[in-house]
Amino acid sequence: MAAVAQQARRIEAGSSRMPRVDYWLLFTVLALALLGLVMVSSASITFADREIGRPFYYAIRQAIYLGCGVVAGMLLFKLRLIDLERIGMPLLLSAFAMLVLVLLPGVGVEVNGASRWINVGLFNVQVSELAKLFFIIYLASYLARHGEEVRTQISGFLKPIGLLVIAAVLLLWEPDFGATVVLAAIVMGMIFMAGVKLFQFGGVLGLGALLMAGMAVSSPYRMKRLTTFIDPWADPFDSGFQLTQSLIAIGRGEWFGVGLGASIQKLFYLPEAHTDFVFAVLAEELGLLGVCTIIVLYAVLVWRAFVIAAQAVKAENFFASYLAYGIGIWFGLQSFINIGVNMGLLPTKGLTLPLMSYGGSSMVVMCAAIALLLRIDYETRCTAAGMSASGVATATLRRAKT
Repeated sequence: MAAVAQQARRIEAGSSRMPRVDYWLLFTVLALALLGLVMVSSASITFADREIGRPFYYAIRQAIYLGCGVVAGMLLFKLRLIDLERIGMPLLLSAFAMLVLVLLPGVGVEVNGASRWINVGLFNVQVSELAKLFFIIYLASYLARHGEEVRTQISGFLKPIGLLVIAAVLLLWEPDFGATVVLAAIVMGMIFMAGVKLFQFGGVLGLGALLMAGMAVSSPYRMKRLTTFIDPWADPFDSGFQLTQSLIAIGRGEWFGVGLGASIQKLFYLPEAHTDFVFAVLAEELGLLGVCTIIVLYAVLVWRAFVIAAQAVKAENFFASYLAYGIGIWFGLQSFINIGVNMGLLPTKGLTLPLMSYGGSSMVVMCAAIALLLRIDYETRCTAAGMSASGVATATLRRAKT
């Protein structure tokens, strides 16, 4: 205990040398965001010209969203992790409040039969994006505080599962099946990384899979999506239209693509070309080379998130480690699902391709999540270098005194 206190005092003393940031993560995110901006411009130019009369309407808005995300990320980067951990519960309550508000008539904005957005004046906010981030932050704080209970007692494991069930019910009420699946997978992944007993984890995972399957087959809309996914060519001009057009786009790309801006499928053949199916346009224009580049970039992003989490564990900052694991699982899973949907490997879901698809809420929240990863890495490096990171030393001293 005395050694821990001595280490904390050394951290408080500080040093003039500033630790570097994780350039692998920074450059990977920058590459994804800029490539996404290029692809949104290419995929939306014809659609925006016909519908709005301004070819670069969506491209300009995406650039603004990216700018807002960068500003939000810079502000969030200044927030100490110890302070973020303290507001975990208020953030969770805010997430539940938003998920309830979006269901109220006159508050939630309905698009294509789903009420997933709240109008805040200049733009609509997709509440599920914020809810996912807030839930991850709360769960990271819960696992850091009750990790031993989660590993040894069934009650510690079931408490976050109960909160997940409440969030899932609200998300399915919108309905947003895709966000429900992603949030459930993130929560289960974070709990698994906390060291829960395998038989408990397997039991809840199996029960959850049965419930998801039951909900899928009980809804005619979801059942139609499943059957379309299995054989989209059975009805290529109606229920299977979007998926068949996506597959045609990917097939046309071949090895090196038809050339940037030369996509045919984006010319009113492929619906949602600049949002959920921007990957298909990228595959058509940049070919297998572009597809492999994107997959490698996402793999590097997830790899860096897990490396940052592992380093936080060594620094005994367990809140930071669980938060980094959650963000890494989030990016990896959502990019995998979006790419799988575009390639016909998974049923169609309304999930964006992180940092690339058009959408303000997704872009800003994803930038905020990246800022948290950079903050975790920064505070961990400060600890390793014997510097004060505005909260790291304080937390260490607090642990030493208890």
